[in-house]
Amino acid sequence: MGIFSKLKDLLSRKKKVSTQIAQVNQEKIEIEQKKFDQGLKKSSSILNQSINEIATKYRRLDDELIEKIEETLLLFDIGTSSSKKILDAIVEELKYQNVTDPKLIKQVIVDKLFIYYIQDTDVDSGMKFIPNKTNVILVTGVNGVGKTTSIAKLAQKYKNEGHKVCLVAADTFRAGAIAQLDVWAKRIGVDIHKPQKDGQDPASVVFGGLDFAKKNNIDILICDTSGRLQNKINLMNELKKIDNVIKRFDGEQPIESLLVIDATTGQSGINQAKAFNEVTKVTGIILTKMDSTSKGGIILSIKDAFNLPVKFMGLGESLNDLEPFDLEMFIHGLTKELEINGE
Repeated sequence: MGIFSKLKDLLSRKKKVSTQIAQVNQEKIEIEQKKFDQGLKKSSSILNQSINEIATKYRRLDDELIEKIEETLLLFDIGTSSSKKILDAIVEELKYQNVTDPKLIKQVIVDKLFIYYIQDTDVDSGMKFIPNKTNVILVTGVNGVGKTTSIAKLAQKYKNEGHKVCLVAADTFRAGAIAQLDVWAKRIGVDIHKPQKDGQDPASVVFGGLDFAKKNNIDILICDTSGRLQNKINLMNELKKIDNVIKRFDGEQPIESLLVIDATTGQSGINQAKAFNEVTKVTGIILTKMDSTSKGGIILSIKDAFNLPVKFMGLGESLNDLEPFDLEMFIHGLTKELEINGE
């Protein structure tokens, strides 16, 4: 075979490989989109029903229409502050376009919802990692929000990606927290560092985990923490000690500090998380149980409450149902019913 024939053959094989990679990537995107669509089905149905009702009953901008839009926004769990800003934007646009067409009324409402999320917000959901070192993820949140399960899902995700993962059971306050995390570690097949004695100081547990990670070339160390809010001073002191221990280990750590919020608790959950967020520096949000709520507007409340990116969403109960937040997939999932049924 001549040199040109060899080059032609090589280019042909490269093109074939590139096509195969593109097909695999496309299949992966489609699978992830289906998860978002299914996980946001309840929210999408409620949004579709509410906006269709508005578009069917109203043809002109008046006080009754404005009141109905505001009611819809609040029922969708967007929150008072966000609802007021979004409502003002919707009314301004409807006035400007003199909209009477039901299709356009629906379009304006949906557009303003997501323009509000995008503007003045860092929507980058990517996790920061530094290669060839132990990356520490600190996970915080009030009790009952799905913190331990989220840690297990993170561990599964990173193990599947080929990382060496270790969990740190530093929630020494809640009865059963250590045993629960130990069960998950065994099920997933990752290491876990536990307290050496009952009532051990959480910061010293984290220190032991860091030492273990260094000796065993751990890529990702995920630290559980206490979720109690009864005494915020104690919680603040505890988290400060943990943070100092991690920083002494490596000045750049923790590389990520994730706050877990339960989507089904709505504004109540956000108020609890606000109190928690006051005592620790958070880099992103894990929003759990999105598949169990019909009020997907909570993501807009989070924007106002924390001005932090949602980095992961819980879209199901299995270990593989913690999805990195993707704005386009989220919008598609939330408006899917509108696309199918809307006229």
